[in-house]
Amino acid sequence: MQDLFSHQEAALSPLADRMRPRTLDEFIGQTHIVGPGRLLRRAIEADRMTSSIFYGPPGCGKTTLASIIAGTTNSAFVQLNAVTSGVADVRKVIKEAQDRRSLYGQATYLLLDECHRWNKAQSDSILPAIERGVVRFIGSTTENPLISMTPAIVSRCRIFEFRPLEEADVLTALSRALSDTERGFGGKAIALDPDAAHHIARIANGDVRSALGALELAVLTTEPDKDGVIHITLPVAEESIQKPVIRCDESLYYDMLSAFCKSLRGSDSDAALAWFARLLYAGVDPRLIARRIIAHASEDVGLANPTAMLQAVAASQALESVGLPEARLPLAQAIIAVCESPKSNSVSAALDACVADAEHGGFGAVPVHLRDTHYKGHERLGSGKAYKYPHDYPGHWVAQDYMPPELAGHRYYIPSDQGQELKLRERRRLRGLSDE
Repeated sequence: MQDLFSHQEAALSPLADRMRPRTLDEFIGQTHIVGPGRLLRRAIEADRMTSSIFYGPPGCGKTTLASIIAGTTNSAFVQLNAVTSGVADVRKVIKEAQDRRSLYGQATYLLLDECHRWNKAQSDSILPAIERGVVRFIGSTTENPLISMTPAIVSRCRIFEFRPLEEADVLTALSRALSDTERGFGGKAIALDPDAAHHIARIANGDVRSALGALELAVLTTEPDKDGVIHITLPVAEESIQKPVIRCDESLYYDMLSAFCKSLRGSDSDAALAWFARLLYAGVDPRLIARRIIAHASEDVGLANPTAMLQAVAASQALESVGLPEARLPLAQAIIAVCESPKSNSVSAALDACVADAEHGGFGAVPVHLRDTHYKGHERLGSGKAYKYPHDYPGHWVAQDYMPPELAGHRYYIPSDQGQELKLRERRRLRGLSDE
């Protein structure tokens, strides 16, 4: 039973905390893992959860689902935060869990928020307890556990990926908050305009906590009209919720950068610009983006359009010269230039092949006619003997062996049939080089 003080404390809690779903039926979204008949739902209802990691963006229900497990299970439930807890805290939880199991036959769930913050020593301290089933571990994180957590913990847990909530899900949460007389604003006369509700839901970007926070701010700061109704209009909603924030952790950064690079390679200017804008919005260093543009100008365009490299390098130099926001224009120009250029990976393929051969070893001597002749007395060693100077011949080219003898006949650079490389193919054909 709640006393007067706990009731007052609950009333002063943020709306998002008060409206936290208490049962699986109230839970919003994530039907792919907790929908009827799904594995996680069956495990929760049967109180047979195994050690798990809940991974997903903020405000999508990870901690809420853990709270539901705490409210529906017959097991003990302990919650820690990886930022503030240490090995001593873990040992205490394990000791108490062992006592419960031996004395009462009761299992213990351990919810660890921000579990990616644990170091190796903290992670190793709980491994034996997880393996023996002393605790059922539930980690909650916004970062990809396969990247941010120790493999020993990850290998012993089932990973459940939470997805950002749909706009309709966020609208459902707003509607519940307005109608709930116990925990929400059901006791107040509030008119939330449809366009205002949709704006909050859209800008919240799948984060129910952000949406409910905006609704609460709008309600508490808007004076009732003459009829006593608190009217939440679109302008009020726009003031109550900040612009969407991209929490660009390491995993999301690499995912967005990968999407950007693949859009460059796939010749989709619109998609490349969209990812470019999101990377900038997330605060990514634009020099990292410029370096990728330069790399792809060679890797995916190469000699099919040599000017793409000039565009990419010029954009990088412009970034260093003028900085942001002005440099967004030359960067966007270089992105479009790379996307719209004919594509060829011949330079990349040639480099990969020759580096692989170099790493294989088996190096022979440099042929005599290719050896250095800048020093006095080189004639005594025969260096440069029989070398043919190309500029002494018609067309400034002469047939001559330049390859290391052990690689005779190897072809690394094979021009594509795209853009400027068509001319290179014809030129090489006239010199007797086969690119088939």
